[in-house]
Amino acid sequence: MVDSLKKPTFEEIRPGVKAPAKETLLTPRFYTTDFEEMAQMDISPNEDELLAILEEFRTDYNRHHFVRDEEFKQSWEHIDGEKRRLFVEFLERSCTAEFSGFLLYKELGRRLKNKNPVLAECFTLMSRDEARHAGFLNKAMSDFNLELDLGFLTKSKQYTFFKPKFIFYATYLSEKIGYWRYITIYRHLEAHPEDRIYPIFRFFENWCQDENRHGDFFDAIMKAKPSCLNDWQAKLWCRFFLLSVFATMYLNDIQRSAFYASIGLNARDYDKYVIEKTNETSGRVFPVVLDVEKPEFYERLEVCVKNNEQLRAIVSSKTPKALQLFQKLPYYLSNGWQFLRLYLMKPIDMTVKRGAVY
Repeated sequence: MVDSLKKPTFEEIRPGVKAPAKETLLTPRFYTTDFEEMAQMDISPNEDELLAILEEFRTDYNRHHFVRDEEFKQSWEHIDGEKRRLFVEFLERSCTAEFSGFLLYKELGRRLKNKNPVLAECFTLMSRDEARHAGFLNKAMSDFNLELDLGFLTKSKQYTFFKPKFIFYATYLSEKIGYWRYITIYRHLEAHPEDRIYPIFRFFENWCQDENRHGDFFDAIMKAKPSCLNDWQAKLWCRFFLLSVFATMYLNDIQRSAFYASIGLNARDYDKYVIEKTNETSGRVFPVVLDVEKPEFYERLEVCVKNNEQLRAIVSSKTPKALQLFQKLPYYLSNGWQFLRLYLMKPIDMTVKRGAVY
């Protein structure tokens, strides 16, 4: 009985290979897009910046960085029980997100090779970075006697179609929020090494620089395609994607606050800092950002946190599945209402702050 408490069991598709987490609105997604529209994109309005970023990708600053050292060569059985489950879940979610980027960027590089060579090479080199990240995370899972079958993930995951414009918004925010997540954890553990429960966190400083460069690439693409940033529709979509990314992270992380506590972080404080910094960074390119300092922003997210707790309790109950839908409905409606009110909150107009004329 004690062993079962110390060593959580995970569903496996075969011995040692973890079954992918069940897909929900909050799990990492795989994306596809209109490759022909992407290939026809005119990058000449910002070609110099894109060529400079391409040179950085070619330099490959982290080519010797992701190498496991002696500190990994030990038993990790002391990370047990709930802490072990949450840590494996953290590695899986991170690996899946990085692998999602790899697949999208690799396919873009392949499809654009003969039509838009500058973009094609940028995407191919970014896919190289994401492959390293995903492989490093998957190898870390093997320290806990598990791994993901990335080939199985490729075939089994559902793919969400986004038009190129939406890919730009989503991936820009994904890369920039990834930067702030990684660097914040790194700086905390640099100051508090006693909280560093596993050596992968030592790699986060260089790692997040990959994320930052990728975000800069999408920043440059959007500047080359002014319609992404300079009309009323762009303002609405920027608000939508900012809210989607921030809310998804907040709801996921609060649900897993015990993991952050295990490395000495308060999940709410951590998320608020990451959201604030990502929002600030986004304001350098997006025409509007969210007013995340307004108390209402987190008050409404906290309502969603409580609603999600009730939804999980319903799923875990012995109530027949047919009746669970009726029990869940009020909480779904409440979440929808909170998101609508969050979306309708007055944003901060960055075009005025930057003195830009749109």
